Order: sequence, then structure tokens, then C-alpha cells
Amino acid sequence: MAETFAYKVKDRAGRLVEGKLEADSQQLVVGKLRSMGYVPIEIEQQGSASLGRDVTIPFLANRVKLKDVAVFSRQFATMINSGLTLLRALAILAEQSESRALADIAGQVRADVERGASLSAALAKHPKVFNRLYVSMVKSGEIGGVLDSVLLRLADTIEKQVELRRKIKSAMTYPAVVGALVLLIVTAMLLFIIPMFENLYNELGGTLPPPTRVLLAISSVFRSLWYVVLGVEIGGVFAFRKWISTDEGRRTWDSMKLKAPVFGKLVQKAALARFSRTLSALVRSGVPILEALDIVADTAGNHVVATAVRDTQEGVKQGEPIAARLENHDVFPPMVVQMMAVGEETGALDEMLDRIADFYDQEVEATVNALTSLIEPLLIVVMGIAVGGMVIALYLPMFNIIKLIQ
Repeated sequence: MAETFAYKVKDRAGRLVEGKLEADSQQLVVGKLRSMGYVPIEIEQQGSASLGRDVTIPFLANRVKLKDVAVFSRQFATMINSGLTLLRALAILAEQSESRALADIAGQVRADVERGASLSAALAKHPKVFNRLYVSMVKSGEIGGVLDSVLLRLADTIEKQVELRRKIKSAMTYPAVVGALVLLIVTAMLLFIIPMFENLYNELGGTLPPPTRVLLAISSVFRSLWYVVLGVEIGGVFAFRKWISTDEGRRTWDSMKLKAPVFGKLVQKAALARFSRTLSALVRSGVPILEALDIVADTAGNHVVATAVRDTQEGVKQGEPIAARLENHDVFPPMVVQMMAVGEETGALDEMLDRIADFYDQEVEATVNALTSLIEPLLIVVMGIAVGGMVIALYLPMFNIIKLIQ
């Protein structure tokens, strides 16, 4: 079992460097450090490497962000291009990465490479950080001897994905905040404001208008059976999450998102940008087309798009061009299909896919800006109807207050 050793060494410039390494013995650590150009000063065993990794607290564990992976890839490419060995580059990345989780993974990848595994095989052991797209492109870079170029391409692709997600989140943030605010106001009125009016109307007597009676009944249910309402809401959330985790649920939900009246076009354009960017990166990196389509389907992020790509993959197996099967799926507009067909005919499919991705990136940005302008007044109307309707229902009896007193 590999052990963890803390070391102090001097580099070629005479600077003191500290760090940790995993190895089966202290002698191996000395040999590794010397092969990296260091002069060992002090080496101390700290314990089992696997023990420290296995003991984790799930809710405290750091998630590795896509942005961190992009920075990791760009730095890795720069060091490889500068002539550093894989082991030394990974050691530096493990020491300087701002993400603690990513630094730990870089150390584990380095240890696996040191034991004789290929870089792609070592990365494949961490699928939550390095997905199939990443591993396949690294593998093609290893085979073709262009690992630095592939890593730079990966960094560009991931950065585009991060930017695309940022744009979509910016469109969703305002509705989410306003929706939460409306829910908070309505809940506060049902629990605290309406009971005050209910006591007043009970003292006055008389027959209340239907809207007021309905509102008072809803408030009464919320106050007396709040735990049931809360349980139903929580149960509904869990049931929904379980439903969309099934193939049928995911297919239905993704189809509904594409057909949504306001956000449907945004979801479609984002999916097309992701599809084009991913397939372009894989094709340019030399990944076989069938494997590339398989990876694109896995990383599509939308079941409808994934189904279309799977169908296209079957067509390619039978000798059909990629654009032939895509034409049968409505999620792919004619412009995309025609541009891909031209790309296949001219042998410049990757360039055409890049152009499609750039086009839809711009479309997403324009759609986000348009939605922001459109949603703001719509949400104000919704808030006015929700809160204003409750206020009107409460004050309707006030118009008959004299009759009620009599």
C-alpha cells in the first residue's frame, strides 16, 4: 500500500521546496525527487495515502468547478509545451491549484502515472471531474503526440461552456429571486396578516364575499395544517427529482423545456451550442466519429438532443452522412443540418461546427438580453396579481362595513 511522505528539498536555484509524495518506500521517494531535479534534505513518512482519501465528509467535500478544470488544463498545456515532464507538471499543479479538491486529484493522477498508467487512464479514475469528453481528447493527444494542443483546446471548450452557463444563469436569476420574494410575501400574509382580519370579521358577523371566504379558508389550512403542506411540498420535490431521474421522466421533462413558451428557444440554442462545440473539439482532436458521437450523446445535457445524436450514430454506422439523420429531428434547425452537410462534403466539419457554436453563443446572449427585458414587466404583473388579489379580497368586506356593523 502506498504511503504519504512529506519532503523538504532544494531546487536547482537553491530554493527550499516542501511538499508531499505517495510511494511504497522512502527510497523510491528519494529517487523520484532526484529525477525531478531536486536535492532531498528531509523526508518524513506521514501514513497511508489511501486512508486520508477515504475519510471524507460528504457535505464538506469540495466540488471541483468547471472553471478550475479550465485553468488546470491551460496551465498543464503551458508546462507540457515548455518541456516539463508529465510527473513534474502534475506535481506543480498539485501544489499550486487553488481548488483543494482538484489539487488532491492532481496528486492522485500523478501517483497513478508514476506507477505506469497512461495520463488518460489516470484521469478516467475521476469521472466527476474529468468526463468522457476530457478523457477521450487527452487519449487522442497522447496517441498523436499533441497533448499540449489538445489540453489548450479543452481549456477553450470548457471556458466556452462556463460562459454559456453564466449567461443562462443570469437569465434565470431574476425570475428566481422575484418568485421567492412573491412566495415569501404570500406566506407572510397567509400566516400573520389575514388572521388579524379574520378576527375582525368574526366579531362583526355577517356574510363575507366569496373571494374573502376562500382566502380565509386557505389561511386557516396553512396555519392549522402547515406541516401537511410542508410535507406535500417536500414530497413533491423528491417525487419530481425521482421522476426526472428515469429515462421516461427525463425525456418528457427535456421535451417540455424545449417547448416552453418563454425559455424554450433559449434551452434549444444552448443545447445546439454545446453539441456543436463538443463535437468540433472531438473531431479536431482526432477522436473517431462514432466514438465522438457517443461522447456527445452522453454529454449533451438534454435527452431530446441525445436521442437525435444516438439515431445519427446508427446512421453513420450504416454509411450515412451525419447530416442525413439529423434532418429528421426538429431540435436541429435546417441551417445547422445544411452547414454540417457542407462541412462533411468539404472535409471541414470541425470548422463548420465551430461556426455553428459561435453563432448560437451569440444567439444565447441576444436571447438572454431579450428575456431580461421581457421578464421584468411580466414578473411585476405576476407579483401585482398575487399580492394585489389578496389585498383586494381582504378589503372587499370593508365596502359593506356599515351593513355588517348594523
